[in-house]
Amino acid sequence: MQHFPIFLSLSDRSVVLSGGGAAALAKLRLLLKTPAQIHVYAPDPAPEIIDWAAQGRLHLHRRALAPGDVTGAALFYAADEDAAEDERTAAIARAEGALVNVVDNLEHSEFITPAIVDRDPVTVAIGTEGAAPVLARAIKAELEAKLPATLGPLARLGKAFRKAAEALPLGRARRDFWADYYFRAGPRAMADGGEAGVAPALDDLLADHLSRKSRAGHVAFVGAGPGDPELLTLKARRALDTADVVLYDRLVTPGILELARREALMIDVGKEGFGASTPQERINDLLVEHGASGAQVVRLKSGDATVFGRLDEEIDALDGAGIGWHIVPGITSASAAVASIGQSLTRRGRNTSVRLLTGHDMQGFADHDWATLARPGEVAAIYMGKKSARFIQGRLLMHGADRATPVTVVENASRPDQRIVSSTLATLPADLAAADLTGPALTFYGLAPRAASHHLSDLHKELA
Repeated sequence: MQHFPIFLSLSDRSVVLSGGGAAALAKLRLLLKTPAQIHVYAPDPAPEIIDWAAQGRLHLHRRALAPGDVTGAALFYAADEDAAEDERTAAIARAEGALVNVVDNLEHSEFITPAIVDRDPVTVAIGTEGAAPVLARAIKAELEAKLPATLGPLARLGKAFRKAAEALPLGRARRDFWADYYFRAGPRAMADGGEAGVAPALDDLLADHLSRKSRAGHVAFVGAGPGDPELLTLKARRALDTADVVLYDRLVTPGILELARREALMIDVGKEGFGASTPQERINDLLVEHGASGAQVVRLKSGDATVFGRLDEEIDALDGAGIGWHIVPGITSASAAVASIGQSLTRRGRNTSVRLLTGHDMQGFADHDWATLARPGEVAAIYMGKKSARFIQGRLLMHGADRATPVTVVENASRPDQRIVSSTLATLPADLAAADLTGPALTFYGLAPRAASHHLSDLHKELA
């Protein structure tokens, strides 16, 4: 993030602009929505600028900018559409302490003006670091269509009610009140009686929330999916958006963690096979501690929370403490990984069942029904199987598995850095060693990538 996004108060502050043509007009149409004292320097200003000056909306100086003209200004726009003149005026502004924007010149600008969706006092600013203004405008158009015109009045009326809402305890109770107002009671009151009906609705809503008992703590076990934030379910997104505390696993990607509320307490409780791990007892204690305090907790697990996630132990701890919980399913890594190689987990005439196995457990390498798995046509999705590849190979060969059985390993399924290793049972350990996989990987025994899987992988990279 090269440009840090902020909202700058321009009350009782001046903004200076040099220029009188099309570029100046574009900036002035936006600046005139602010309370700033606007000074324009232009020997030959456009008629619109002359009209705005006549209306008292800006101060027009019909000459070129000179030293001393920018002293005390918060912002300066160089909009003469002439490289030499823009360079001259920008140098004056920098020397006099203003932040400088040279229109259509990112390299020499200290700030940029974003695309803006205006629902005053709600403002959405969209920036692309100057790299893709067409994309910013497209996003703006989409948001303009989605955000109702009533959003501004609702926010304005809500702002006036903030003092009264301080009667509610800070934190969860107050957030619940405002969520009720903006997403339920407020729009309903606006639809029924316009702005005049909103104030009584706010009074009734506050009385209702003041009469409520404190909300009990609760834990949502949320499947974060395989890593791609776009594969997160809507229900999971809502849980993250309302969480006070998030306990997350090592494999949950940064892009998904970014979706949590910025005020939420984020606690890394990651585990790693044969490596450093947070003890399960500590995770149980944290869930109980925060749930008992009244917090809304998200226990964020990679893939699906019900697959190799120690879910039952955590639920037992909550049940023992009398804390409520629910499960939000996620897309398991097996589904995402098998999609990346263009295969299905079951196929008529080949296999009518599929095993989801773990390569190791708390005691080390996990043992399974190897004799059944070694039969022709069997398919298994093996989680945490990289380090146990030689053990798995040995067990299967010992029980008569065909050495030519296809094995596919998918690293970082669904993510931009996804890799696919096509192997066989005979060469699996050697192929994994050569590939030097460092990310989470899922091993498919009995499945080879389709020829089209390479195209699928390329498409995934294109879309990522």
